[in-house]
Amino acid sequence: MGMRLGDSVRVTLFGESHGRGVGALVEGIPAGTEIDIDVLRDDIERRKPGRKGLSTRAESDECEIISGVHEGKATGWPILLLTWNSDARSKDYNFLPDQPRPGHADLTEQIRSGGASDLRGGGSQSARLTYGLVSAASQLRGLLSEAGWRVEAHLHSVGDLVAAPLFGLDRDSVLPEDSTMARLNCRDEDTSEMFSSLIEEIRLDQDSIGSSVECIIEGLPLGLGEPWFDGLEPALARGMMAIPGARAVEFSRGTEASRMRGSEHNDAWHLNGDQPVLSGAEDASADGALGGRSTGAPMRIIVHFKPPSSIAREQSTLHLPSGDQRPLKVPGRHDPVLGPRAVPVVESIARLVLADLGMIGGYLGVEQSE
Repeated sequence: MGMRLGDSVRVTLFGESHGRGVGALVEGIPAGTEIDIDVLRDDIERRKPGRKGLSTRAESDECEIISGVHEGKATGWPILLLTWNSDARSKDYNFLPDQPRPGHADLTEQIRSGGASDLRGGGSQSARLTYGLVSAASQLRGLLSEAGWRVEAHLHSVGDLVAAPLFGLDRDSVLPEDSTMARLNCRDEDTSEMFSSLIEEIRLDQDSIGSSVECIIEGLPLGLGEPWFDGLEPALARGMMAIPGARAVEFSRGTEASRMRGSEHNDAWHLNGDQPVLSGAEDASADGALGGRSTGAPMRIIVHFKPPSSIAREQSTLHLPSGDQRPLKVPGRHDPVLGPRAVPVVESIARLVLADLGMIGGYLGVEQSE
């Protein structure tokens, strides 16, 4: 099953949305890597449900570290991370498998498994499993921080509304607790209020809306990455597109590059002291990777998400036993927009991919004490 990410630093997800719990097995983190439990709690808090205007599923999401960490440091053995599900309402999915939801993988999963899948809440394909990604990536923060590699993301757009570029915003201060910025994981104060109003309008209309997340990666050395399919951008794109609901990934100038001339798009090298740097690095518009390897310039990524498929509005879909089209009104507690809770997931994918490529290329590692 394709639930593993990485070769040197490996993360395997497990669990179901309405099963006993979800989590991740993390392998390959060097012994001695600092594990900050408070930071782990903060990372989990940023993706958990129960926020105003979003999903009201009330999970504590408390993380149990079963193995691989002792006295605040990784032991070098596999780290098992687990949280128990406590607020699943499986009765909301009594219409399955007879009436697969529009926009969901209910029918394709039933075909794949020969009818043996747990479809409640999306089962093993639910965004609930991103808990494992976030908790796993949090274990790598110490390793990346020691190397000076930084990953930050925020809510970039909701519908046609677009926030200011993240590179020009304050990324160092802690977002005020209980603020709209913190609730939506958006660092643009004015736009976050507009986002909030639009999301509430969509929610009251029993509908959902698309969104995007912007991510900035800084501090990478020249040359990080592998050729071709394990290049920095291909590896990041593969990870980002596995996030439930992701529909497109842009790097640097993104789709705008297809409308530019080479004379406009090319970034020239010049010396800054004794170091070669790219023009455009100062505003994160330069390519952060060339030929699959980092240029030393900041890497800008935008991940686009579709509108959540589960909406309260009545829809028409196939009723399998009868072969008829029948109305379906999906009950349950669902997000009207994916972007706010996807922000820490995008960051987590970036950290996991960077750690994996960094270990493969020999850029990362903790020396063993004698």
